[in-house]
Amino acid sequence: MEKFISVTLELSKGFGMTLKIFALTLLFALPLGLIISFGSMSKFKPLRWLTKTFVWIIRGTPLMLQLIIIYYGPGLIFELDLLERFTAVMVAFVINYSCYFSEIFRGGIEAVPKGQYEAGQVLGMTKTQIFFKVILLQVIKKIVPPMSNEVITLVKDTSLARIIAVYEVIWNAQNYIKLEGLIWPLFYTGAFYLAFSGILTLIFNKIENKMNYFRS
Repeated sequence: MEKFISVTLELSKGFGMTLKIFALTLLFALPLGLIISFGSMSKFKPLRWLTKTFVWIIRGTPLMLQLIIIYYGPGLIFELDLLERFTAVMVAFVINYSCYFSEIFRGGIEAVPKGQYEAGQVLGMTKTQIFFKVILLQVIKKIVPPMSNEVITLVKDTSLARIIAVYEVIWNAQNYIKLEGLIWPLFYTGAFYLAFSGILTLIFNKIENKMNYFRS
């Protein structure tokens, strides 16, 4: 019993890092993703092409590869000091997830009927007013299901931080294999992920239910 409690406490410390990566990624990737989506829909063709190409590259390559390149790249390519490990993790996660979020935002924005924009113009609203007062809530309604899937995927992807020795929950569990020959703490980490994913699922279900006043 004492061992179980000590393992739980140690894994909880690692899961604290998991939550930190998760929260900061959402904090920065959501607004950045919205900005990138505007670039993908820009009428300025060079900007639209560059943005779409960048998104295609990021979405088409593994997050693990991006982590390794961002952490080791500056030193190997430009002979600069390596980024601090946690900083490298955050840069990689924010860039990766902002590109995924941008496609979700773009799909949601383009799914709103053009008549909504025209109705706002008839009422004398500016483009900014139309977007924030007419379009945005409808976009949120449409993107909640795919966004919830992506956010839950982010929970699991945080485990990749251990690739560059950021001590998240799975890293802590692996130490028990190396030091004490215990494998059950590794399986035990699944309970942390399942519990957190379950909470997020309930939250998104409530959000989706509250957005039901928008019927499409």
